[in-house]
Amino acid sequence: MTIVDNLVRRKIDNELHSNSVTPIASLQERVDKWKELTGKEIKVYEGDLNHYDFLTLVFKNERPEAFVHFAEQRSAPYSMIDREHAVYTQQNNVLGNLNVLYAIKEFEPDCHLIKLGTMGEYGQPNIDIEEGYIEIEHKGRKDTLPFPKQPGSFYHLTKVHDTHNIMFACKIWGIRATDLNQGIVYGLNTEETKKDPALANRLDYDAVFGTALNRFLVQAAIGHDITVYGSGGQTRAFLNIQDTVRCVEIAAENPAEQGEFRVFNQFTESFSVQELAEKTKKAAEELNVEATVKSIENPRVENEDHYYNAVNTNLIDLGLEPHLLTQNVLKEILQEAMEHKDRIIVDNVLPQVTWK
Repeated sequence: MTIVDNLVRRKIDNELHSNSVTPIASLQERVDKWKELTGKEIKVYEGDLNHYDFLTLVFKNERPEAFVHFAEQRSAPYSMIDREHAVYTQQNNVLGNLNVLYAIKEFEPDCHLIKLGTMGEYGQPNIDIEEGYIEIEHKGRKDTLPFPKQPGSFYHLTKVHDTHNIMFACKIWGIRATDLNQGIVYGLNTEETKKDPALANRLDYDAVFGTALNRFLVQAAIGHDITVYGSGGQTRAFLNIQDTVRCVEIAAENPAEQGEFRVFNQFTESFSVQELAEKTKKAAEELNVEATVKSIENPRVENEDHYYNAVNTNLIDLGLEPHLLTQNVLKEILQEAMEHKDRIIVDNVLPQVTWK
């Protein structure tokens, strides 16, 4: 197991004057603690996928069987701050992914690319969302085609570009790839991170990197209104962080065939923003914390009331046993936020980036 990281997420915290609610140790401290606890070593390369000479070195040294590619700027609001942030997101994500494809082709052609996509590639179509492909009948003829994409930000557009580049590389070079179109992740821990506080996961809460659910829970923890964008009918797919890790494991254990571009919709449940706010309010009240849900102007350009039904059978068929969003899960996150409430920067819980 090898980690390749340019540590930019920590630099972005400084840029945004933000932080994780949970204290985060340095990467080196984390891998040292893992070795101390388990006796297992995780090698670390500090560098950028956009530097091809560096990536070449990693491939030549490690000869990876699978390359799990999560190294992209992952925030829609961050990509919408201004031209500079949109350009950075496109360059970092699309070109970094293209470098990975070339590195696999040149140095390890049998390596399985496991790529983090997003359910946001699909948008909110008025039909059921299939897993990557859809059978179309048009003027008496049928074909199976990539499911139409309706991305909602410059960040989501990068994931669509990645999808097209990977699909093309599989076709012309015979690369094997799995695109994990992931829903929104929640939850604090896996069995591994529970072993020591030094292994804690991030809990982002600001309106740039924090998910709506995290933001709601942190707002409740500090006595702030739970602020829903617009009507709150926006519906998205979700999964527990334990299932995120398991899905990667399943993909690695069951690699795509040579030349196959495979798409898994990686989620377990769907909720509207309003439903999440009400769930948060209930969890807070069960902990004797008063919480109020309030609607504010939506800074995004999106459908607020829409049909949403997505298929997620592939990972279930391969053995995924979902962990669901229970009140106990919500209360665990809320209690963690309350424990570290002195770290929460109140000004960061409301949106400052607008699509308009």
